[in-house]
Amino acid sequence: ADHTREMGGDPDKDTPCFFSKPPDAVVPGSTIVPFPGCTDNLHYEVELVVAIGEEAHCIDVESALDIVFGYAVGIDLTRRDLQNEAKVAGRPWEVAKGFDFSAPVSTIHQVRNVGHPENAAIRLFVNNELRQDGNISDMVWNVAEIIAELSKFFRLRPGDLIFTGTPSGVGKLSGGDKITAQIDGIDELTVSLSN
Repeated sequence: ADHTREMGGDPDKDTPCFFSKPPDAVVPGSTIVPFPGCTDNLHYEVELVVAIGEEAHCIDVESALDIVFGYAVGIDLTRRDLQNEAKVAGRPWEVAKGFDFSAPVSTIHQVRNVGHPENAAIRLFVNNELRQDGNISDMVWNVAEIIAELSKFFRLRPGDLIFTGTPSGVGKLSGGDKITAQIDGIDELTVSLSN
């Protein structure tokens, strides 16, 4: 889901926008990710990732954090050109969002060790240049609200990962780029793109 005003929609009127990535999109951090085909405009988006630990359906906001196992840092890689084409045509976003290796994720850290982040810096660097710099507290919809809303549509199960949205500053990547994503108190994730 996108959770900043810069990423589209009116947060005072719209509910979160959800899309899915298949399990084989997830890759561990500190690795080399192949630059995907079929795009001339690959973008990065740093995100807080929520790992679900208990099954839940139609859970309320007040109980939503009880089902969280832990948190990680994630990078939502997006074929922005294909996403823009899909938006114009009213088509699904799968080819833009759900391709192989499109969801690098750091180690998942259990809630008992890191708590529930509410006020933590979230940053992304490309080739050591700061590109995104925000705070978890700036999310339009917080983690509990995202979980509660998503659970209306899908039964959440242990092992599910929820990417929660990105700060402003998203931009284009090139083959050979090194991406470093950080969330204070959670982890750091580094990914290199092949040429």
